[in-house]
Amino acid sequence: MKIVTAHTMQELDRRAINEYGIPGRDLMEQAGQGCAEHILAAYGTRRSKRVVILAGKGNNGGDGYVIARCLLEKEWQVLVIVLADRDSIHGDAETNLVRLPEEIVSFCPGDGELTEKHADDIQQADVLVDALLGTGLRSDLTGVYLEAVELINTAPGKVVAVDIPTGIHGTTGRILGKTVHANMTVTFGIAKLGHVLYPAAEHVGRLVIVDIGIPPQLMQEAVGYDFLNEKLMAPLVKRRDRQAHKGTYGHCLIIAGSTGKTGAAALAANSAVRTGSGLVTLAVPESLNQILEVKTTEAMTLPLPDAGSGHLTTHAIALLEKYLPGKNALAIGPGIDRRPAGVTVVQNLVENIALPMVIDADGLNALAEDTTVLHRRRSQNIVLTPHPGEMSRLLGSSIPDVAAIRISVAQEFARTFGVYVVLKGARTIIAAPNGMAAINGSGNPGMASGGMGDVLTGIIVSLLGQGYSTWNACRLGVFIHGLAGDLVAMEQGEIGMTATDLMARIPLALNRLLNLPANYHQPV
Repeated sequence: MKIVTAHTMQELDRRAINEYGIPGRDLMEQAGQGCAEHILAAYGTRRSKRVVILAGKGNNGGDGYVIARCLLEKEWQVLVIVLADRDSIHGDAETNLVRLPEEIVSFCPGDGELTEKHADDIQQADVLVDALLGTGLRSDLTGVYLEAVELINTAPGKVVAVDIPTGIHGTTGRILGKTVHANMTVTFGIAKLGHVLYPAAEHVGRLVIVDIGIPPQLMQEAVGYDFLNEKLMAPLVKRRDRQAHKGTYGHCLIIAGSTGKTGAAALAANSAVRTGSGLVTLAVPESLNQILEVKTTEAMTLPLPDAGSGHLTTHAIALLEKYLPGKNALAIGPGIDRRPAGVTVVQNLVENIALPMVIDADGLNALAEDTTVLHRRRSQNIVLTPHPGEMSRLLGSSIPDVAAIRISVAQEFARTFGVYVVLKGARTIIAAPNGMAAINGSGNPGMASGGMGDVLTGIIVSLLGQGYSTWNACRLGVFIHGLAGDLVAMEQGEIGMTATDLMARIPLALNRLLNLPANYHQPV
C-alpha cells in the first residue's frame, strides 16, 4: 500500500483541480458521500440513529456538511456543530453548508460555548463525526478545538474521523497536545504517514480509503512510501525449485557472540536456517565454540582466535579472510561486545569485504566509533539494522531527536553513506541509498523483548545469501519478522513472547505469504 505525506496529498488535490479541471466541490462531494457510505455500512443497522457532526471552517468541515446531507437522506437524526462564525465559512464548504436545513446547524465559535450548548447532545449521540481540522494541523490544539476533542473522547458513541483524527500531525504521526480517539478513520485518495506511524496509529481505528476521483496518473506519480503488508510482500517470496539442493540457497557466514552473549549468536544463526539458507556457518570466539555447537544443531561453527577471553581478537581477521571465499552473505555484530579488538575486526571487514553484509548490535557500535569507514566500504550492499539508541550513536545525536523524525533520519543516513538502513521499532523504517523508503505494517508489542534483533539479522542475511536483492531482503525480512511475531501473538498472546517463539514461526510466516490467495483482501 502506498502512503504519502500530508503535503503531497494537498498537492494532489491542487493539481487535480488546477491541471485536470476537476472542481473542488466534486472532490468534496465524493469525499463526503464515501465517508457517509462507510458510516452507514458500519453503524447504520437501524433508522433514526443520532449523529453529531463537529465541523471546522475549512474543507474538512465541508466534507462534514456533505456527510450530514447524506445521512439526512437516510432518515438519521443529524446535528451539525460548527466551531466557527457563520461569516468565516467560504468556498466549497459554504456551498455545502447552505444546502443543509438551518435548524440542524449550530455555530459555537467561542470557548465554553460548545460545552454549554451541546454537551448532552454529544453524550447522547450514537455516532460522532470528527470533521474539524483534517491533515493541515501543525501546532498543539487550543481553545474550542481542544474542548471539542475532550468532549468527543468522553462520549460513549462511535467516533468516525474524516481524513484524520483531529490532533494528529498528518506527516509525522505526532500527537499535537491531544487527539480524537477514533473507531474508524475515512481518508481520501491515499493513506497518509500520520495514519500508520506511532503514536498516532493507536488513535486512527479502522482505516478506510475512499476514491474521490483524483486522476490515477497523479496518484501513480506521487512520491510516497511502501506500507508493507501481506498483499505487497507475498509476490516477493521465491518458490523452491523442485531440483534444488543445499548449495542452491546460499551459504551465510555470521560473526557473533562473546562471553555472556552466546544466545545472540545462536538466535542469529538458527534464524538464518529457519529462513531457508542452504548452509549457515557461525563464527564465534573459540572459547565459546563448544557451547554454540550445542545451541546450533543445523549450523556449522568456525572457532575464531580469542586468547582464551571469549571475545574476538584482531587475529580473527586473517582466518576470516581465508574462510570467506564461497560465502554469499555476511552478518556481523550480535553479541560481539564493544572491546577495541572487536571494533577493529568490524571496521576491517567493512573496508575489505565485498559480500552483501548485515551489521547489527555491537557491529553498529563499532561503526559509531568512525562512520567514515562506510565511505571506504568495498561492499555496495551493506544493511545496518539499528534501534533508536544505536542510530543516535551513529549520528551523535539524542534518542528523542531520532524518534521525532525517524523516516527522514533513516533516509538521510542511507543517502549519505550509501547503505541500507533498517531503523527498528514500532513501524520499522527501511531506507535505501537512492531515497526509497518503506514502513513495516507487521509486528506487535510482544516483540519488545531480548533477542528479537538477533533473529532479524539472521532473517535478512539469509535472504541476501539466497540471492534476494538488498531492497527486497530488507523489506521482506522485516515483514516476515513481524508476521512471525503476529503468528505467535495469535497463538499464545503477546505477553511472554520470546525470540525463540518467534524464530519457530518463520517458516509458517513464509508459507502464509507463499499461499496467500490471489483475491485476498488486505485489511488496512
